[in-house]
This record gives sequence, C-alpha cells and structure tokens, in this order.
Amino acid sequence: MFKLFTKDFWDIIARLILRNKIVILLAIISVTVILSFQWKNMRFTYTEANLLPDDHEANIVYNNFLDKFGEEGNLIVLGVKDSTLFTVDKLNAWNDLSDSFKKYKEVETVLSIKDLQKLVKNTTLQKFDLEPFIKDSVTSLKQIDKLEDDLFHKYPFYDNFLFNKNTKTIRTAIYLKKDIVNTAARKDFVLDVLQPKIDAFEKATNLNVRVSGMPYIRTLNAQNIVDEIGLFIGAALLVTSLIFFFFFRSFRATIISLIVVCTGVMWTFGILGLLNYEITVLTALIPPLIIVIGIPNCIFLINKYQNEVKLHGNKVKSLQRVITKIGNATLMTNVTTASGFATFIFTQSQLLRQFGIVASLSILSIFILCILIIPILYSFLPYPKERHLEHLNRRWVTYFVSWIERMVKQKRITIYATAVGLLIISFIGIYQIKISGSLIEDMPKNTDFYKDIKFFEKEFNGIMPLEIMVDTKRKKGVMKLSTLKRMDELEKVIEETPELSRPISIVSLVKYSKQAYYNGNPKHYQLPTSQENSFILSYAKNSTSNVDLFKNFVDSTGQYARITTFMKDIGTDKMEHIEDNLENKIKNVFPKDQYNVTITGKALVFQKGTTYLVKNLAISLTLAIFLISLFMAYMFRSFKMIVVSLIPNLLPLLITAGLMGYFGVPIKPSTILVFSIAFGISVDDTIHFLAKYRQELQANHWRIKKSVYAALRETGVSMFYTSIVLFFGFSVFTISSFGGTVALGALVSITLLFAMLSNLILLPSLLLSLERSIANKKVLREPSINIIPDEDTEDEDF
Repeated sequence: MFKLFTKDFWDIIARLILRNKIVILLAIISVTVILSFQWKNMRFTYTEANLLPDDHEANIVYNNFLDKFGEEGNLIVLGVKDSTLFTVDKLNAWNDLSDSFKKYKEVETVLSIKDLQKLVKNTTLQKFDLEPFIKDSVTSLKQIDKLEDDLFHKYPFYDNFLFNKNTKTIRTAIYLKKDIVNTAARKDFVLDVLQPKIDAFEKATNLNVRVSGMPYIRTLNAQNIVDEIGLFIGAALLVTSLIFFFFFRSFRATIISLIVVCTGVMWTFGILGLLNYEITVLTALIPPLIIVIGIPNCIFLINKYQNEVKLHGNKVKSLQRVITKIGNATLMTNVTTASGFATFIFTQSQLLRQFGIVASLSILSIFILCILIIPILYSFLPYPKERHLEHLNRRWVTYFVSWIERMVKQKRITIYATAVGLLIISFIGIYQIKISGSLIEDMPKNTDFYKDIKFFEKEFNGIMPLEIMVDTKRKKGVMKLSTLKRMDELEKVIEETPELSRPISIVSLVKYSKQAYYNGNPKHYQLPTSQENSFILSYAKNSTSNVDLFKNFVDSTGQYARITTFMKDIGTDKMEHIEDNLENKIKNVFPKDQYNVTITGKALVFQKGTTYLVKNLAISLTLAIFLISLFMAYMFRSFKMIVVSLIPNLLPLLITAGLMGYFGVPIKPSTILVFSIAFGISVDDTIHFLAKYRQELQANHWRIKKSVYAALRETGVSMFYTSIVLFFGFSVFTISSFGGTVALGALVSITLLFAMLSNLILLPSLLLSLERSIANKKVLREPSINIIPDEDTEDEDF
C-alpha cells in the first residue's frame, strides 16, 4: 500500500512540477526575494563562542563573577620592545599616543608609563598621596634614567604589569567601557581609531607596536571570519563548477547547477536572518557547505536526465523519470545528510545548536530547489546535443568501475584483510588523540595579531584572563588580615606556575601601601603585621584616590575580592593540571565554612566547553547512527542490511580518527564536527547503492552476484563523480587561515574519500559474502519506501 502511495506520490509531484513551471519559478523567486529581506537581520558575533549550556556550572560561576565585577575581557594592551624607546622624543611620543585614547567615549581608562603614580605617605594628614613618575613630559635622559631606576628596581607593585624589567619591554593598558565590549562599538573603535593611530605612530617613530588583549583579538578574528565567507563561497563555486564541467563538458549543465546552489546560498543567508542568528566561525561555513552538498544533487539529477535522453530520446519522459526515479533517492540522501547535522541540535550548546538548525534546514532547502529548478529549466532548453552525452561513455570512468568490479570478484579476502589491518592501525592511532581547549589555537597563525599574542605570552606570560573570586561570606571580610594572608598564599602558587602571569589583587595594593608607609622602601613590599595593619589601613581609608584603586579588586560591600592573572595558550591537559593545583591550594588555605572560592575566566570556560563537547561527541555520533539506522530500517526492513550498510561507513570514521592520532590533530570544537558531518554525507552512497541493488534483485530473479555487479556498474559512476566533488569541495576549507577550519576541511575530505572506496569495494564484497543470510525475498521484495521506482512506471505526456 505504502509502495503504491510512494509511487503515486512522485508521479503526482512530477505532474505538478512539469505542468506548473512558470508558477513554481515565480514562487521560488518570490521566496528568494522575501528571504533576502531577512539579510538585514544577520549580524556578526561580538562575543566568544560559548560551547557550554547556559545552566552549566562553569557558566553559572562565570556569570556570577560578571555580576560582581563586570566584563573581565575589556583590556587592550600596546607594547614596544626597543631600546630606542628610552629617548626623550620617542618616550614622549609613546606617552602622547597613550593619552590620545583617553578622549574617546569607548574608553574607560588608560594606563601608561606616564600615568603610573607613586604612593607617598602624608604624615600631616595621615593619608597616602599619589604623585606621578612623570609630571608633564620627559625633558632629559637623566630623567629617563631616574624613571627606569624607579620602575625597574624600587616599585615591585608595577612589575610585569606595564613593563618587564628584565627585557625592558613597555606596554600601555587601555580599558574599554564594559558595556561596549560585546557590541559593534568595540569593532568601530579598534578598526577606525586604534589601528590608524598606531599605524601613524609607527610611521613617525619607526617603532614596532605590538597590540593584543581580548577585545582586539576578538575584533580582528571576527573580521577574518567575515572576509573568509566570501572567499569560501567563491572558491567553492569555482572548484565545484570546474569539476562539474570537467565531468559533463556542458556549459548548460554547469550554469543550471550554479543557479541552483547560488539560490541555495541566498536561502541560507535568509534562514540565518529569519532566525536572527549571529554569524559565527561555524555558521559562516554553511553557505559553502550548501554549494558542496548541492552539486552532488545536481550530478545525480542531470546524470539521470542525460541517461534517459540517451536511452529513448524523449525529453519530456526523461524529465518525468528524473523526478519519479531519482526524487525519492535524493530526498532520502538529503534527509540522512541533514540528520548528521541535526544531531548538533541536541548538544545543548547554543553555538552548535544554531549551526545544526541552519545547516539541516539549508540542506533540505537545497533538495527542494534541485528537484524543482533542474527539471523546469531543462524543459525550456533544447534537446541535449551529442557532445553533452559524451561523458556517459568516457573510457577512464568505465575502466575505474571495471577495476572496482574485478577487485570485488577476485580480491575479496585481500579487501577484508586490508579493512581489518586498517582497523587495527586506526585503533592504535585513536589512543594517541589528545584534547585541546585553547581559545587561540585555531586563530590564523600568519597574522600580525597572532604573532603579537605570542609576543605578550613571552614578555608577560599571556593575555587570556583567568580569574579567582574569593567570597568571604561577610561584609568587609576581604580587608581582614587573615583573608589577605590566605590570598597571598594562593598568589604564590600562581607566581610559581610558569604558564600564568604575576597575579594582581588587593593583596598587591596592601603591600604597596605598607611600602609607602615606610617611605617607599622596597624591602617593605609585603603584607603588614597585625600591629601594622590598623594604622596602615587608616591611612588607606583617608586616601580617596586610593579608594578608586580598591574598587577594581574588591566589590562595593567588601565581601568579594578578585585575583586576576593571565594565561598562556596551553592545552587542555595543562589547564586541568593547573586548575587541580589551584583547587588543592584553595582547599588547604580557605576553610569552606568561611570562604567560597571559585576559578573562572573566558579561557577556563572555553576549555570546559571543549571537554563538554568531547563527552557529548559519542552521544551526537551515536544519535546520528541511530537516526540513519532508522531510515535504513524503514527503507529495507532488515536488521542485517542495517549492519552491512553501517560497516563501510563507520570504518572511514575510525580511519580518520586514527590519522588524527598519528598526525597530532587534537579533538577540539572544530574537529568534533567531522564525524557527524562525514557520516551523514557518506551514507548517501550506501543508500543509492542498496536501493539499486534491491531493484536489480527483483529484475534478476534474486540472483545475488548479477544484481551486485549490475548495481555497481549503474551507481559506480555517480558515486565516483559525487565523491570527487565532495572531496575537492570540502578541500576548499583548507585555504582558510583558521586552523580549525583547515582541519575540518581536510578531515572531512579524507573521510569521504575513504567512504567512497569503502562503499564501492567493501559494501559489495559484504553483500556477496553474506548473500545467503541477507538475500531474503520477504525482507527485500517489499521495502517500506520504494526509493527507486520500478521500471514499469507509466509515463505521461506533459
């Protein structure tokens, strides 16, 4: 009954399409125009990718920190390492450059060498005064020498903050207003103000200014994403159209395919705007993905049309059969591909959920466009010329398919031995895979801003903020000497950790206050004793300017304190080790009944996000396998056929995972995507082959060998064509400057290449070897979905 409905359904669809061509084309144009109006809602992300669910403990802790102290990633740093900076003209120019940023509304405060101030004891008023190191400007080399001596030897409070006393690297800190850090105003300031001023300064002074900090990195990183969208789309169109033309040698077919995929890209952007999603490093990949996935659809449909035309010469009948015979198969393959992407919807990560939703909707959209546009456009075009059909008789393709057939006939034992050998080698490689959760690992390594990141890592031990928040559970508990001593003990562990920078907190300020109380003697840069504490703090409380410094380290109630450090670009393993060390120290130093101490920061949240995704990788991939198995079960109603069909598609995934281990490609957010995407796409070939195999079984009276070889010859060419397009299409992503995108493109390409060989060689071999156990007429004769209708379908004239 369902079989007849399916057959009738596609007959009805064919009639509707070919009888209402103008109406359908107008409808497609109208939908495209409507979706194009949604493009205005697209916006590029101004925040880091948060891979964790909103209710994850790490996000809760981080948001709690932001509630107390505000946005922590608002620091931009400028640095210079050049001995010629310590001359009158250049040092004044550097200070003038720093001062010039203070007038902009996006800037909260600027700290440069000129802004540094000494904390000086005022005995008369019993308070601390602030006196600048440089009052107006530098006037002599003697003044510079005095400044260097003060900063590098007498005031440890500023050490490793605005200067490195060992290498004499100087930097300026620009703090943006916290409410604009995650908005477009940040981008405008960085690109339109910061960069032009730095360029002008470098030209005037011949100094090389290094720039970094999370707002700067995020802005330039986002700009690279924007720039690469057009690059990917153009490259994908060029590569796939060239390969398409090489196979078909037809401008007509190539142009039709380009019309289809370009419309699909327009719909994808419309879906992004309609759903009001941001363009992230992942959603930016979807438009070129649609081109790469849409071209194989075009290949199957156009190849079928040309085969039909060559067979009987009736154009209208050929177009009808394209829809009725290929429509179901193309629908199922697109559904399985969309399912591979849709599994990301269940990861509870907003970033991946949005990627999964837009990708799966776009894939289903490209199917609709293919099944509508290709038959309609060909109905308006003249009968294909002989040169358009020459590719059907191409000798090298025939030789390739014949070689595959010989391998399956004569080398089955070799095929199985090779598969088992690859499996064993792959498992060894899988055990060598590492996990990476670095915020900057995938950023373009050939850019100046990445080199600047490494510069600041070397000079100041990193730029990625790591925060520790201390809750004393009582108001004004931070300034108790016992709390300060506990914080000081924790800071010593941070200072001994080579991957972390010197910490900044209220502890440093209290030590500086004691040094000031003892008239600036650096030997007294330490926490006060219990006897000293009361009168030193009384000086501090009388110093209104000092209160402004306090507010950056302590909240308004005096209950919460923060310890800020900066982290190098390190892997997940090292980060977890550092976190464990800090947690152990916290447990030993801070009693739980008196303190609640949490570790947070963007770098830590990102690392935990990677760990979360890795744990969910198995769930996501298992879900993809389960969904696609359901499709196979529904289509073929045979558990054994499901097993046989999964083996050639799981083997390439294991081989790719093994290669990742051998070549040191870590598991990270970008490479996690590979497996579900590749599995969803590679199973398409299996569906096409098994559908044709079932049809050949009926036509050849259940003779297994004859049916397998007939199915291989029939589908081998299309499988080869589509796999080559997919291989080179995904290879386009290797031109990216983002390491994660390069890895994604290379790994998916390799996986799909192995999947093609596996489906063309291993799958037929398994069918032949297991013919008695799986060739059950009751199972295969009446499938739930008749993917390829029988050849006795009646044709109509339109």
